[in-house]
Amino acid sequence: MNMTEYKDIVVYIETADKSPVKVGLEMLSPARKIAENTGGKVRAVLIGDGIRTAAQKAAESGADEVILIEDPQYESFHLDYFTNVMESVIKEEKPVAVLVGGTQDGKDLAPRLAARLKTGCVSDVMDLRTEDGKTVYTCPLYGGTVLQDVVMETSVPQIAVLRSGAFKKTEEAGKGTITEKKVPVTDEKVRLNIKDAVKEISEAVNLEEAEVIVSGGRGMGSKDNFALVKELADLLGGVVGATRPAIEDGWISRVHQVGQSGKIVAPKLYIACGISGATQHVSGIMNSDYIVAINKDEDAPIFEVANIGIVGNAVNVLPVMIEEIRKKKEAE
Repeated sequence: MNMTEYKDIVVYIETADKSPVKVGLEMLSPARKIAENTGGKVRAVLIGDGIRTAAQKAAESGADEVILIEDPQYESFHLDYFTNVMESVIKEEKPVAVLVGGTQDGKDLAPRLAARLKTGCVSDVMDLRTEDGKTVYTCPLYGGTVLQDVVMETSVPQIAVLRSGAFKKTEEAGKGTITEKKVPVTDEKVRLNIKDAVKEISEAVNLEEAEVIVSGGRGMGSKDNFALVKELADLLGGVVGATRPAIEDGWISRVHQVGQSGKIVAPKLYIACGISGATQHVSGIMNSDYIVAINKDEDAPIFEVANIGIVGNAVNVLPVMIEEIRKKKEAE
């Protein structure tokens, strides 16, 4: 195998409602990091129908080339069809790495591609770097209590599933080109026929895309007090997050969990209420632009990562914040 042939990076960018999902654009940043090491180009792949605007967004967000594959028969994700299309693209482009977002669809697609291509696949990547010309992927183990570095020395292409929120989108990027392609897939290769799709209620809780998140922890004291977290989140037009203890106590459903064993988030504003700052939680919010922490323990670890720290019982602080924010909004 001539390894010098493999330089480029292919990034599969998933779309939802004809727009690129957040993790899809986030992956262009680590893809650029790998490309700088290999001397290759970043090629984004978008599959679906009516997604030209999404392709243009990808071209403006760090991709050197966007491969646009439109098919009106497959407006939404279809595992058989998308697997066959991606397999064809990968064999043609010969990338050194293929990055896939850690969505439910991405987690289905990546291992199937790895099996088809007889190559390695690493999941739940939170960070990556290059060392001695090799890409090192960092992944959590045992519920996030241990971080392990993974190197796929002989696998080409390397397939990696990246966590949403673990990487920052490229702020300054050039304008990549868009190439339209047709990838014929015969009917016998599409074995699954989807008759109907039901949207789960949990899908409405989109922590990864939220610009404002207000999270509550065990320090809120009770389910009734936790309602203050939701009230502040609603007032700010944000989403409610929570730590594992708050979820295990039954104050809110598990889809709201933030942290290594929940969702990695990167909002513009993150407000932590009654959260001490355990490593598993803090590692899930480190990419937030601005962190406000409220805790009655002045030595709480959460204050070490907060931009603003408020020492006080969140149950007493939140009503004051809510009242002042409401007054400001009414004055506007």
